[in-house]
Amino acid sequence: MLHPSNKNKSLKLLLIIGTFLCVQPLEKFSYSNPAIAHEVEVSGDVAVTFHLEPNHNPRAGEKARIWFALTRRGGKVIPLSECNCQLGIYREPRSAQDPPLIQPQLKAISAEKYQGIPGAEVIFPQAGIYQLEFKGTPQKNQDFKPFKTQYAVTVR
Repeated sequence: MLHPSNKNKSLKLLLIIGTFLCVQPLEKFSYSNPAIAHEVEVSGDVAVTFHLEPNHNPRAGEKARIWFALTRRGGKVIPLSECNCQLGIYREPRSAQDPPLIQPQLKAISAEKYQGIPGAEVIFPQAGIYQLEFKGTPQKNQDFKPFKTQYAVTVR
């Protein structure tokens, strides 16, 4: 149960091999562990599961596969065909007016148990810290609210 003061704040969930690890308001979140398989953020009424291959440990100059599984309340998956989704990748530190360093074209992919979810292959140009900003709005008559999530990625 969320504390009433956290009612409208985004939450970050960490999953390790399907096991719930922790829930905290984003502004209080700090945890680093290379064994983490997926990161889940909740924004509005959409949960976004984020995964970066290989093992959330990308290397500069090498292809990395990024995917996002979107889930409505109740567990129904939102495919890319129902979402105007965008991914922007920024080099840290950044200011609010900085344009994305990379804006990959998202494609409908299959990953794990998910079909038709947003994904992309990217090559991070150099080692360092990047911020991935993933956001979306519903297409036509879909029943979810616009969402926005952010993930920090360390590239070796």
